[in-house]
Amino acid sequence: MSTNLPLTINSITDQRRVIGLPGPAHPLIDVFRMEDIPASPDGRPRSLQLNLYCVALKRKVNGKVQYGQGYYDYDEGLMSFFAPGQITANVPDNHQLEGWCVSFHPDLLLGHPLARKIETYNFFSYAINEALFLSEKEEAMITNMVRNIAQELETSIDGLTHDVLISQLELLLHYSQRFYLRQFNTRKSAHHHLLSEVDNLLAAYFSNDQQLADHGLPTVAYLADRLHKSPKYLSDLLRNLSGRSAQQYIQDHLLEKAKQLLTGSDLSVAEIAYKLGFDYPQSFNKLFRRKTNQTPLAFRFNAN
Repeated sequence: MSTNLPLTINSITDQRRVIGLPGPAHPLIDVFRMEDIPASPDGRPRSLQLNLYCVALKRKVNGKVQYGQGYYDYDEGLMSFFAPGQITANVPDNHQLEGWCVSFHPDLLLGHPLARKIETYNFFSYAINEALFLSEKEEAMITNMVRNIAQELETSIDGLTHDVLISQLELLLHYSQRFYLRQFNTRKSAHHHLLSEVDNLLAAYFSNDQQLADHGLPTVAYLADRLHKSPKYLSDLLRNLSGRSAQQYIQDHLLEKAKQLLTGSDLSVAEIAYKLGFDYPQSFNKLFRRKTNQTPLAFRFNAN
């Protein structure tokens, strides 16, 4: 098999074998230190497809990592999150990392409310350049939670082991969520440029008749791709900065363009709908009325 292809990891045991660690203490959840990963003389696969959940903190990477439009040292304490099926780079052999990783198989959550709730943690859908940067105090708190999980894994398994592990894992995810929301606020100055970039992208899109005709209305995925963000991260970030989701942001720009055409052109409502990328004028009418409490024709009449 070509080493350019990602290697699929289906279990905790598989993951430990690939990174050169001994077998796990528990078949469905694991904690290991980055410092304990041995150097690999024959080289590891360059990327892994993990069919596991992973929460990791890495420090002491040689060089910097891109975060949005900036670059930051891993010395800050960088957390990354991966859901089953995502592809991640393996630990480079030329980097002496510090940190830890908590990995758990989806089967660990079977029959527990966390199995459903885990989908609400959007950070599992974020990309590495949208990672969580921790303050020194936050890192100490998170690391202590991980240490408690590791200690529980060293304890003899009994009837309460599963419940204790789930509770500790859920606490770790709760605090990760808290610190992620905090990051949106503390890094607002670094993110405010995003609003103008989104505005410029949407203005250019709605002024390009051919693009609207060929591709229809702009999507959150389109904006995210152009801004090198994941759709969920972009929507979360816009909601925090503007109070609106990415979809709402698109609709607001659409309405402003529609109002300009209704008051500044002789185009019919149907022609405006098609010009704005709608397949059916009825869909345009419905959205316009829902957002403005009046029909496009009523708006045109009242504006003139």
